[in-house]
Amino acid sequence: MTHAQLEALLLRLTVRLAAALAAEPFDVRRGQQVGADLVAAHVTSAEGLGRTVEVLHLRLLRDLGLSGEDVQDRMARLLGTVTTGYTRALRDRTLDEQESIRRADMVAREQAERALRDSEARFRHQATHDPLTGLANRTVFTERLTAAIARAEANGARIGLCFVDLDRFKEVNDTLGHPMGDLLLIAVADRLRRGVGEHLVARLGGDEFVILLEETTCTTDALTVADAALAAIGRPTVLGGREVTVSASIGIVERPAAGSNPTDLMRAADITMRWAKAAGKHRWELFDEERHERELRRYALSAALPAALERGEFYLDYQPLASLADGNVRGVEALVRWRHPELGVLRPDRFIGLAEETGMIVKLGAWVLAEACLQARDWLRLSPAAPFVSVNLAVRQVHAAGLVDEVRELLERTGLPPDRLQLEITESALMNATGEPVRVLRVLSDLGVRIAIDDFGTGYSNLAYLRNLPVTELKVAGSFVAGLRAPRHDPASRTDERIVETLVSLAHALDLTVTAEGVETAGQAERLRAIGCDAAQGWHFGVPAPPDRIAERLAGTARQVAGQAG
Repeated sequence: MTHAQLEALLLRLTVRLAAALAAEPFDVRRGQQVGADLVAAHVTSAEGLGRTVEVLHLRLLRDLGLSGEDVQDRMARLLGTVTTGYTRALRDRTLDEQESIRRADMVAREQAERALRDSEARFRHQATHDPLTGLANRTVFTERLTAAIARAEANGARIGLCFVDLDRFKEVNDTLGHPMGDLLLIAVADRLRRGVGEHLVARLGGDEFVILLEETTCTTDALTVADAALAAIGRPTVLGGREVTVSASIGIVERPAAGSNPTDLMRAADITMRWAKAAGKHRWELFDEERHERELRRYALSAALPAALERGEFYLDYQPLASLADGNVRGVEALVRWRHPELGVLRPDRFIGLAEETGMIVKLGAWVLAEACLQARDWLRLSPAAPFVSVNLAVRQVHAAGLVDEVRELLERTGLPPDRLQLEITESALMNATGEPVRVLRVLSDLGVRIAIDDFGTGYSNLAYLRNLPVTELKVAGSFVAGLRAPRHDPASRTDERIVETLVSLAHALDLTVTAEGVETAGQAERLRAIGCDAAQGWHFGVPAPPDRIAERLAGTARQVAGQAG
């Protein structure tokens, strides 16, 4: 309060004390009230009570003009009750303030604890849930999966997973933008949550989701959930006023829980989801242990290819291409083999596809080409009638830069005449060859290298395109030749014969040589000879063999020629 307000207060209290001194009967309780009023007015400093008693004792009676023992006694008693009232009021106020402080402290503690609980709940939710969709995150899913496996294993039950990945989700982000992509993920998450019932749905990240199926009874349970998920995701969604439809690929794992663990289950589900992607998307695939084992073996072979080439584990066998007119070997096809240290000798169908997938086919093809040219040069030294060597070219090799320089340098280094080298490329690869690959083939042909189409008849079988390609030979696919093993009166055999006859006739019209593949019997050879086929390749004329067998055959032919001359 202000100084004026303090003076007014003290004046009122002094007047009340003066009235109390003169009152009859005398009531000391009025002094207690004055003391209490001082405290109520916040006159509570350390000197406040003492100064008050001192001033009243020295001045009040004098200023009032009162004297006598009775008045002195009343004054003393009033001052005592003022002190008592002041002290009691101060004590009560102190206790009240302490209680208020205690209560405020309790309230503050409760508020702090509530805020802490709320904060912990938020942090716990943030730590266990995906911030975009609100679904459980990978951490929670792994914990739930681990617990579910333990329960199912204890009960002898089964367990399942559905690994869900949206198809072409990147296109949504690229065309509509990431905000629209986020809205789509939120919509998909909500549909999955509602579409699969009580099963736990989690978002692993990006456009990947996973569904936990606890204690399944059979594989059908998982398939039913997968179908429901596909249906839920496939419904159109409106994003920014535009209707968007998205599909998903789902990998399913459902098996007995015994012996399972979260890592293996998740890996199997992820692998199976990729099978669904490869099979055309918008579908589910069920995990197959045998298929997985085959893929693991393929991967192991694929990973071992580079080191195997460095260690010299590959070698070449050669299969004769014989003239149907006189039976002489006019050429040989180089066939690569892999002498695997654990699996034994592997044929090309076990690893060529892997080499093409990984790009290793370029290095492997270069090695085959160099090895075959060196071997053909050695045969040519044995006999001028040595066969040409035919080497298969992969599509990647035709598209790779530097193929012409590689072949030119190889021919110069080995001294092999260009017409002693034939390069084979499949019909489908030639049909797709335009621009630079065609130019490369033309340059190689201009060098004198023979160009052949392998497996002719399995692709487009359209001879018209051959007018624009530098081809010198067609190799008719063995699937047509196989039909010639049946008797001539067999309708299917006769049809195959007419097909081959037509191909030979048209090829000859374009000045192309025709070699039939897969000839295994004398009957096939005779029928091919009758329709005018130029050459044949197959077990009837010789199985793939090491190069020294070809050398022995050349030596035998040379001795025969020398004997006839003598």
